[in-house]
Amino acid sequence: MSEQIISLAARMSQIKPSPTLAVNAKAKEMKAAGADILNFSVGEPDFPTPDHVCEAGKQAIDEKFTRYTAVPGIPELREAIVRRYKEDHGWEYDADQVQVSCGGKHGLYNMAQALFGPGDEVLIPTPYWVSYPPIVTLTGATPVLVPLDEKDDFDLTRENLSKYVTEKTRGIILNSPSNPTGAVFSAKALRLVADMALAKGWVVISDDIYDTIVYGDEPLAHILDVAPELKEQVMLSNGVSKSFAMTGWRIGYTLGPKHVIAAMNKIQSQSTSNPSSVAQRAALAAVAGPQDFPGVMKESFLPRRDYIIGELTAIPDVTCVVPKGAFYVFPNLSAYYGKSYDGKVIEGSVDMSAYLLEKSFMATVPGAAFGADDFVRFSFAASMDDIKEGMRRLQEAIANLV
Repeated sequence: MSEQIISLAARMSQIKPSPTLAVNAKAKEMKAAGADILNFSVGEPDFPTPDHVCEAGKQAIDEKFTRYTAVPGIPELREAIVRRYKEDHGWEYDADQVQVSCGGKHGLYNMAQALFGPGDEVLIPTPYWVSYPPIVTLTGATPVLVPLDEKDDFDLTRENLSKYVTEKTRGIILNSPSNPTGAVFSAKALRLVADMALAKGWVVISDDIYDTIVYGDEPLAHILDVAPELKEQVMLSNGVSKSFAMTGWRIGYTLGPKHVIAAMNKIQSQSTSNPSSVAQRAALAAVAGPQDFPGVMKESFLPRRDYIIGELTAIPDVTCVVPKGAFYVFPNLSAYYGKSYDGKVIEGSVDMSAYLLEKSFMATVPGAAFGADDFVRFSFAASMDDIKEGMRRLQEAIANLV
């Protein structure tokens, strides 16, 4: 093997590849080799992008709308996003308070680069989406993990938040509904965050990417409804990936104070320039067009959620918070850690996910990837037939541990 002459930047030792994408890739590789894989690892709706959205993308190509656009996104899309927020929430923004990016993750990266740096600390309620800590780390800031308790339905409390606040705290990242738990933050928890943010000058990043996939009759609590006076300290992250099954189109957007968006535009101008022109036209059709598609998905997801929760909690010593949004369940399988198969001891969620993939041909994501090793994430954005077979395989796999 040739000697590695080119050295990597020191920051690379702090960053790991996305485990969710890695599991999905491994599952696809096994399936291509002929294995009967049931993939519960993927974080995307199992619906095709709506026809009118696809047609808008095709029309953009036919019209040769294939060149560079403005860095923060085409004006029509930013204006449509502003109208959507006004219509849906009553929140007032201007088009120059919007940045369109290459997916929600890209927007969060731009945001962190614009806001944080060495010496800053950023609070991250845990379990967290896998990319939050690396995104913060890449700024030179320190991610501070705030453990949430399953017994509290993964809600924030004064006790578990205040002990992690320091003079270096610069902000907090909220994700509600949550990936991986499907839990939502209560209005009480959001008021707590708002009061601290107002007193200490924090920025509050609200990742709302699952906000159209909420179950039950109660409206989703949001920090801007709970504390509208906090608006100048809130950054909203969203996109069309989950709400319109457009994960591959890679369009996200951020709303916030003009000076922060302007700084993010500087960063985007020197990295990706603009998002795809064709995808922006498709996103425009999604944002400005009929809004019934998320409801169609929810009608399909709800019976799947109820079924998978019933099957999981029927397994002895397994607990699972009922998700109030998104399309994930996050069961606690730690009662089976310490058991073994083929002489191999399951010591945590990574081993459990490996066991389920190896022996039951089920792709899941270990909770360790989300900072919560007692758990394993299952996506129920899969057919009911696959879910039923998957739960049968899981129950059999658990029963076979010794």
